[in-house]
Amino acid sequence: MPLDAANVAELIELCRAQIERNCEHLGRLDSAIGDGDHGANMRRGLEAVHRERAEISALPLPAALERIGLVLVMSIGGAAGPLYGTLLMELGRGLAGGETPPPSAPLRIAPADFAAALAQAVAAVARRGRSGPGDKTLLDVLYPVQVEIARHAAPARIAACARDAAQATQMMLARRGRASYLGARSVGHEDPGASSCALLATTICQYFQEHAPS
Repeated sequence: MPLDAANVAELIELCRAQIERNCEHLGRLDSAIGDGDHGANMRRGLEAVHRERAEISALPLPAALERIGLVLVMSIGGAAGPLYGTLLMELGRGLAGGETPPPSAPLRIAPADFAAALAQAVAAVARRGRSGPGDKTLLDVLYPVQVEIARHAAPARIAACARDAAQATQMMLARRGRASYLGARSVGHEDPGASSCALLATTICQYFQEHAPS
């Protein structure tokens, strides 16, 4: 579906509300294997983006994504800010390779172009975090979601994949971040970054499913 300013503003609000509803849950996950502040950090970041939603949604989508990424870098503490920021800034830069429409015009992105830009953005997150598959990070959600998007899967399928991928981190041994200090004791706990990533991916997928052309 084409994305216009209203769609971007609605997605920002839905993502903010999703993180607000799950702030305590994310905090509990992080308390088990980290410092317990992931929920509060994500809420602060999404609220900062929400405060700028009018200016952000007026931008062409690639520039809007870059701006959201920058706001998240500046407002989310810990490792999550740079990782989420890198994802969105690189995605915006990747999508900017094509023709840039006027800010008020809906932007149509070919699925293959979006999949290619997302693949580059996920690779940039991996480089930034010096992480890979199975390290028990948000990448363990991003990688399978990226694969499903490249396959042109339906939004419901992508959302289910994100949820399953986050849950699968429970049985992984943390190899990056504060959780890695726990060694084997990190097994049995869902990674909070993977969980927040799945929540946001699910929210976006549900929006696209509900607004898909009939």
